[in-house]
Amino acid sequence: MRIADVRTHVLEARLAMPFSWSFDRTEVRGACIVEIVCEDGTVGWGECFGPPRLNAAVVHAFRPLLLGADALATERIWQTLYSQFRDQGQKGLVVTALSGVDVALWDIRGKRFGAPVHRLMGGPLRTGVAAYATGTYRRDAGDPLDYITAEVAGYAREGFGAVKLKIGFGLQEDIALIRAVRETIGPQVGLMLDANHGYDAVDAVALGRAVAPLDIGWLEEPVAPEDLGSYEEVRRGQPIPVAGGECEFTRWGFREVLARRAMDIIQPDTCAAGGLSECKKIADMANAFGVRYLPHVWGTGIGLAAALHLLAVLPHHPPRHKPREPLLELDRSEHPFRQAVLKKPIEHVSGVVQVPDGPGLGIDVDRAALERFAAR
Repeated sequence: MRIADVRTHVLEARLAMPFSWSFDRTEVRGACIVEIVCEDGTVGWGECFGPPRLNAAVVHAFRPLLLGADALATERIWQTLYSQFRDQGQKGLVVTALSGVDVALWDIRGKRFGAPVHRLMGGPLRTGVAAYATGTYRRDAGDPLDYITAEVAGYAREGFGAVKLKIGFGLQEDIALIRAVRETIGPQVGLMLDANHGYDAVDAVALGRAVAPLDIGWLEEPVAPEDLGSYEEVRRGQPIPVAGGECEFTRWGFREVLARRAMDIIQPDTCAAGGLSECKKIADMANAFGVRYLPHVWGTGIGLAAALHLLAVLPHHPPRHKPREPLLELDRSEHPFRQAVLKKPIEHVSGVVQVPDGPGLGIDVDRAALERFAAR
């Protein structure tokens, strides 16, 4: 199966209500979707995490190396693209663009052999994945103690077993909000924290010590992603498990994270860290180091499907009669085309999401939606 064409679809939609996290604010949601077409008409879909137009430009740079290549030779293509751009592309946009290409090639492979991606990756170990709700972004107006507690109460009513709270806005303000959220959802619903690297090590340690009695599942991205020394300080200085890695790339990036024991939980994004091919390697490395792997997910239904196929084959850690199962991050913030790009949306039922079982990614992309949300 030879590759005949490589296309990108840059999508964009304005939000009804802009929202903020620790260091940024957005009024739009965007995405870069990769479409790879084979000579026989088979189409594979992928997604790149990060700035859509920049990702599209890098995919365009890949195009001459992809045309005519064997679409089933995913490992060869991955190594060729990475090596060609290695000098300036070990992290960041080159790898996020490569991730979208790799996911699309796995979709093609599954369609060629009539099997879901997780079957071709050796699974599944599980066909359904418990999800936690991600949201709780800050609005331009209103009291977070009011609208965020109302939001998490809604997630609990929907059946989510855990929610993740955005923090990183100031130590005392965050502590007050964490306590209010825990009181709202009660002791039976899990609670995780995501600072989006909004602290330094001193404040992160102080926060962890202050809220640890509230049974916090993990403290995510407490400090700047490239500052592994501060990650180590935060791990040593307070008792909450430390998570991170959505801004890290490839097995080589995670090698140092794992060797230094900088994180208790790593969170590569399948559409950023190198695609399905690379993230399976990272997951196996993490398992060898005894570190938990929970993928970061924040995109359209295409990226969500890719993450689910990877989750289906993640090894149990540790293996036991009743193993700890991995969790799916399910973004609940406003996203006009998250599910619209799929003819059949991927949704949860009482906090559980089924892994698609159709060929490839097991999804049908709605071309009308790609046109409707195309960036102008």
